[in-house]
Amino acid sequence: MSVDSRAVVDSRARLADDVTVGPFSVIGPEVEIAAGTWIGPHVVINGPTRIGRDNRIFQFASIGEIPQDKKFAGERTRLEIGDRNTIREYVTINRGTEQGGGVTRVGSDNWFMAYIHIAHDCAVGNHTILANGASLAGHVVIEDHAILGGFTLVHQFCTIGGYAFCGMGSAVSKDVLPYVIISGAPACPHGLNAEGLKRHGFSADTLKALRRAYKTVFRSGLTTEQAIEALEPMCAETPEVGVLVAFLQKSERGIVR
Repeated sequence: MSVDSRAVVDSRARLADDVTVGPFSVIGPEVEIAAGTWIGPHVVINGPTRIGRDNRIFQFASIGEIPQDKKFAGERTRLEIGDRNTIREYVTINRGTEQGGGVTRVGSDNWFMAYIHIAHDCAVGNHTILANGASLAGHVVIEDHAILGGFTLVHQFCTIGGYAFCGMGSAVSKDVLPYVIISGAPACPHGLNAEGLKRHGFSADTLKALRRAYKTVFRSGLTTEQAIEALEPMCAETPEVGVLVAFLQKSERGIVR
């Protein structure tokens, strides 16, 4: 373990042998950090927080602080972060609240650029990108491979579907369907995230089916229930359309349309 002599690490923190902690960083009690993680200078990490392997946390980040929720009264809640995440300058990630299940979760292989905020009880998946200044209110879900452009704002209890792309400055107050591009304030759909899907190896046939599904949801004039009914015959042949149907069925806020 390489802890700078100017850092402060609480005796009740548990750090793997090869964790690096830079000068003037503060690691509080009940913080657990796994092997290979690098903590830069001037980082503050409070617990209960568990951080996985091979993460990189840059200067002035605040990780595991109490939630910004007036209802919070000191309950025992926690933050869990997976492996190989990059967390850049001035990122803030808060612990959960008792009312929201008690935990904020961040998966693995995510790229969090400077000044982003992940509020209490959020659940961020794997391989996401949150660009500078993106902010998640409480209880937000970000599914795998989603991308949020700079200064995207997401309302509490919203879900951003997998492989979705939110353009810079988007104001999101409803759920965002997987595989689509949205932008604007308020956000509106702007087509299928075709280039992103191609980069992730989606086949031409799958893209063709998803384009049909997109037109069914957004351009046919159908209600959500009618769109689900129209899409269901496509699900067996194209599982990705099944993902869209399942997302529509479970959405409680409605989708960005």
